[in-house]
Amino acid sequence: MRTLLSTLFFVAAAVSAQAADFKLAVDAGADGGFAQRFTYDGFGCTGQNLAPALHWEGVPAKARSLALTVYDPDAPTGSGWWHWVVLDLPAASTGLPQGGALPAGAFALRNDFGDTHWGGPCPPQGDKPHRYVFTVHALDVPDLGLPADASPAKAGFMIRQHTVGTAQVTLRYGR
Repeated sequence: MRTLLSTLFFVAAAVSAQAADFKLAVDAGADGGFAQRFTYDGFGCTGQNLAPALHWEGVPAKARSLALTVYDPDAPTGSGWWHWVVLDLPAASTGLPQGGALPAGAFALRNDFGDTHWGGPCPPQGDKPHRYVFTVHALDVPDLGLPADASPAKAGFMIRQHTVGTAQVTLRYGR
């Protein structure tokens, strides 16, 4: 019994160490928020809707592809707000450039603005600052097999079925 517990502890520690190595950085502005150029242009917001540069490292060895999600759980919709869902990123990739150009084979689903590219933050005027959760998911499949018109909710379901690690950063923005 003691050997089994020791083995389980070792495995759990190894998984935890691997997860700690998977890191994400978002170049969106200072102090954990967004510079104006990254905010949405519409819905009363006057940003440039420029996707921030993203950088990740320490992708788990078991990853065969990656997915990126950017989600606002504070949106007053009852179900949050999807700002960006990118699927089928190569496992060997290390980020996305400012502007959001995607590598060959990767594609973005329609976000809650109705666009297939980055949709910057634009919370209602006077609302408390919203959280924008950027997550890179390491997946155990080379692609999720989803069509370009899949919903972010369906993608989220499939992503969770195949995740072997995540790296996450939460930024805030209010107006």
